[in-house]
Amino acid sequence: MHKKRNTYKIRNMNILLPLLIPVMGTTLGSALVFLMRGQMPRMTEKALLGFASGVMVAASVWSLLIPSMEMGEGAERVIPAAVGFCLGMVFLLGVDTFTPHLHAHSATPEGPHTGLTKSQMLALAVTIHNLPEGMAVGVVIAGMISAGVEPTVGGALAISLGIAIQNIPEGAIISMPIRAAGCNRLKSFAIGTVSGLVEPVGAMTVILLAETLTGVMPYLLGFAAGAMMYVVVEELIPEASSGRHSNIAVLGFGVGFVLMMVMDCVL
Repeated sequence: MHKKRNTYKIRNMNILLPLLIPVMGTTLGSALVFLMRGQMPRMTEKALLGFASGVMVAASVWSLLIPSMEMGEGAERVIPAAVGFCLGMVFLLGVDTFTPHLHAHSATPEGPHTGLTKSQMLALAVTIHNLPEGMAVGVVIAGMISAGVEPTVGGALAISLGIAIQNIPEGAIISMPIRAAGCNRLKSFAIGTVSGLVEPVGAMTVILLAETLTGVMPYLLGFAAGAMMYVVVEELIPEASSGRHSNIAVLGFGVGFVLMMVMDCVL
């Protein structure tokens, strides 16, 4: 009976919708290859990156770190959140050290020589970075399941929306260089979209293991927060604040942060 109830929860649209929203962001960004000949307008990219940064920072606090601490008691409840946060940062640092490092604006990956083409390195870098983001959505839903709470759309929607917005420029910076390298638009779009499919895979893996991971759930929430904050500080904010019109990114950050805070508290 317990397994049937879990199966129902996994099939519930309250879970499926938050899992699919980030992929929609990647798909939308990849679809820009049909509309644009060059890169995304810089001011539009800055606004999106700033907004996504604000959403993800707020999500890290209200959707991940605070719930992590609420799972414990006393002063020690902060320890799992802190340890998990540090592990998430270290994990993404390792990913950036041993795989191609992505720069959204220049679309030039840096890292150890792999023998791959630039387009392949771009796709690899974005795909790897998408995995912990998908896990973050899964951790929020798994936390509800572990606590015996029926997952709701609002519980994970805000964090899914923030990740989806961040995925729009990521999808574009995969599909557009591939198109420029000689592939047709449809194939370029397909490759960009596929890079986002690891997110629901990562999320679903965490959800399916929710019961097994109950004891370490506070650490996983902190881990997801650390991974997301690494992406924000290392990737999004530097790209959003470089060059002219950085104030657009700052305004986008403020709007995204407040929106996410309100959504998290209300929903």
